[in-house]
Amino acid sequence: MFLVDYFYSVIIRVSNVQLFKQRALQWANTFDTACYLDSNNFTDLYSKFDTLIATGTKANITTKAGTAFEDLSRFKEQNPGFIIGLLGYDLKNELEDLTSNNTDGTGFPDLYFFSPRTTITIKGNEIEIVGDIDTVAKLVEAEALEPLSDSASFNPINLTARFNRQEYIDTVNNIKQHIARGDIYVTNFCQEFYAEDVHIEPLALFNKLNSVSPTPFSTYFKWKGNYIICASPERFLAKRGNKLISQPIKGTARRDSDSAIDQTIIEELRNHPKELQENVMIVDLVRNDLTHSAKPGTVKIEELFGIQSFKQVHQMVSTVVCELRDDISPIEAINNTFPMGSMTGAPKISAMQLMEQYERSKRGVYSGAIGYFSPDGDFDFNVVIRTLLYNSANKYLSFHVGSAITYHADAESEYEECMLKAKAILEVLGQAPVYPQS
Repeated sequence: MFLVDYFYSVIIRVSNVQLFKQRALQWANTFDTACYLDSNNFTDLYSKFDTLIATGTKANITTKAGTAFEDLSRFKEQNPGFIIGLLGYDLKNELEDLTSNNTDGTGFPDLYFFSPRTTITIKGNEIEIVGDIDTVAKLVEAEALEPLSDSASFNPINLTARFNRQEYIDTVNNIKQHIARGDIYVTNFCQEFYAEDVHIEPLALFNKLNSVSPTPFSTYFKWKGNYIICASPERFLAKRGNKLISQPIKGTARRDSDSAIDQTIIEELRNHPKELQENVMIVDLVRNDLTHSAKPGTVKIEELFGIQSFKQVHQMVSTVVCELRDDISPIEAINNTFPMGSMTGAPKISAMQLMEQYERSKRGVYSGAIGYFSPDGDFDFNVVIRTLLYNSANKYLSFHVGSAITYHADAESEYEECMLKAKAILEVLGQAPVYPQS
């Protein structure tokens, strides 16, 4: 053991990791600020640990677009251990000459990070604790007890969509006219579903969503009375040593319970011209973004058109990497690639400008990123998609879904893809959305 800010670090092993995680998350939820990042046993070459749990606040930063990345750099220098937080999509307004004037009911800041009092990292059955060891030890002792009850029930929630089906289709066709004129090549058009005056149990809802749709970048984030309940499958950007890794997702297909049909769906996705087109467009955009941080000649595609299968959907995932230049800091590397190309389009600025015009709500945390900087200089951030946002003070619940629009996109098919992406969230909420009248 060694002293760290009057706390200690210790490594222990447990026999029932899932039960320990459940109890540790319940404990973390008693704090005003907490973050739970879970890979749900999905691993890749760049996995650092299976789960990270952070609670309590030694220091924090909350800010709006303007000087947010500069402020974050200073905060990171002052807090050399783990810092964990969120980057809102509208930080784009700091990086480019852009604005965000659409309605926002969630009230999250553009940037929030905290230095936790206690961190728990889990790899296999090995658990490292820095901070409140005595309390966490009690959670380990509780392993022998019966599992916690998972009997939470949810009243159906009446959701409203910002677009009805026909409005969505008409808007996609209008966007395609911009593509035909050459204004943009591809974009990500997003729509919000929301409910007002609702009360939910955020942790119970997260546990249910994580059961229905386990993903490698699952996140539960509590910031005062605001909650992020996330089932993201996508990595935005990670740093491992001097290597940057981005894994954009473009291309979605449904799952089928029949294994033969499911395999056919995978092959159709792997060979679908529109899906391949949108994926390679975003890969090219990511490659260009990485050049701003890369040593010359080191940007390369490690995997193109890879297929990853999750409980709800198949996804087409590509992996783009580079070697980080010595004069580029980790935060500058994020700055140089934010927002992620999979959620913007190409050309990036034109696509973001158009989506501000056509979308009817501010994205906020959605299309942003949640993740950590670790004490060894590495970092890892997800893409905030497949995510519920809840403001308990004004009782506002929200989630967005989006779809890539290209010249060959079929508006009705894109609408169905949005509904496929929303399937898990709609299932845990207990009711399909209620659409406004035309």
